[in-house]
Amino acid sequence: MLNGFVKKLFAKNNSKDTAKKRLQFALVYDRLEVSDDILKDLQNEIVAVISRYFVIDRDQLKLDITRHDDLSALMLNTPIISAKTRQRTAQ
Repeated sequence: MLNGFVKKLFAKNNSKDTAKKRLQFALVYDRLEVSDDILKDLQNEIVAVISRYFVIDRDQLKLDITRHDDLSALMLNTPIISAKTRQRTAQ
């Protein structure tokens, strides 16, 4: 938690770039007609699936939707701490 605060404190993004990115993100949401509730549910479900196989840093997780021309892309970015070992079931 402190690590995230320090990174934000010393981040090199200026407010103009941050505002531009937020506006682009909002425009993509509007075009796709995706509500914040749906995105939050989607993020939770994706994290649940990924967490079955990997230990991830949930504090550093980022969910983005980008749009280029007529295509939209959903990107989930999170540091992977380690892979989980799967226990084999007896057959």
